[in-house]
Amino acid sequence: MQKMIDCFATYLSDERNLSPHTRAAYLRDLGEFKNFLELHGGSGKEALVKLDSFLLRRYLAELHKRNQRTSIARKLSTLRTFFRYLVREGQLPSNPTEGLSTPKLNSYLPKTLSVDEATALMERGYGNSLLDLRDRAIVELFYSSGLRVSELTGLDVGSLDLRENLVRVLGKGRKERIVPVGRKAHEALHTYLEERGGPDEEEPLFLNARGGRLTPRSVQRNLKTRLIKAGVIKDISPHALRHSFATHLLDGGADLRAIQELLGHASLSTTQKYTQVSVDQLMAVYDKAHPRSKKK
Repeated sequence: MQKMIDCFATYLSDERNLSPHTRAAYLRDLGEFKNFLELHGGSGKEALVKLDSFLLRRYLAELHKRNQRTSIARKLSTLRTFFRYLVREGQLPSNPTEGLSTPKLNSYLPKTLSVDEATALMERGYGNSLLDLRDRAIVELFYSSGLRVSELTGLDVGSLDLRENLVRVLGKGRKERIVPVGRKAHEALHTYLEERGGPDEEEPLFLNARGGRLTPRSVQRNLKTRLIKAGVIKDISPHALRHSFATHLLDGGADLRAIQELLGHASLSTTQKYTQVSVDQLMAVYDKAHPRSKKK
C-alpha cells in the first residue's frame, strides 16, 4: 500500500497541482488509514481488493471516538479520492467508499468584523517603523482583496501592480487569479515598499524582522496584537478578514458570483455561506427596529 500512496502523492503534485500543505494532509489521512488496516488484516493490495463497506464503517466508527465531524468528512474525502485514483490506474476493480455517506456537518457561520471594527483595525495603533508600516499594509491588503493567509505570505513584490491597482494571487490548486487592490491598501503598500527602499520584484512582499519571508503563523500572532491595539475585543483570525471582505461586499450589493471570483472559490456553494451571515444581520436589525418585533 505504501507504494500506492507514494504514486498517489506524485499524482497530487504533478496532475492536481495541490499545495504542499494540502498534499501533507492527504498523506497523513492515508497513513492513519494504513495503520488501521495493518491492525485488521493487512494493508497490501490483496487486502485493499477485499476491502468492504463493513470494515470501512468500522474505521469511521473508530474516527468518531476522537475526531470532529469535519475531520471525519475530510478523511473520508481523502479515501474517496485515493480509491478513485487506484480504480483509474487499474489497481482496484471498484471504489469501496461509494456506498458510504458523509457525516452531516453542523452549519457554520464565519466570524467577521463589523465595518467599524475593520476601520479601527486599519487605522489605530500604528507608528512609523517598518514593522508598523508592514502590519498596516497586511491588514489593508487582507481586507481590500480577500486573500487567504497562505496566499498573502506567498506574494512577491512582483505580484503587485500598483499602477493598475491589481495583485496576482496563486490560490488553491496553484490556480492564479487577479484581484483588485483598494485605494487605502494601495497607499499602505506604497508607503511600506518605499520605506524598504524599492525592493526587487523577486523578493518576498512581506518580510519578518530578520529579513526572511513572513510566515502564516507570524501573521496570525501579529494580528492578535493589532486587534488589541485597535481596541477590538474579538478573537479573530486572518481568515476572518477574508470573511469580512466577502460579507461587507455582499452587504454593499455585490453580486455573489463576482465575490466567488474574487475569493477564488471553485464552487458557488462555498460562497453562499455569506448570504446566511447577511440574512442573520438583517434579522437582527429587524428585531431591533420593528415595533411589532421589539422585546419588552
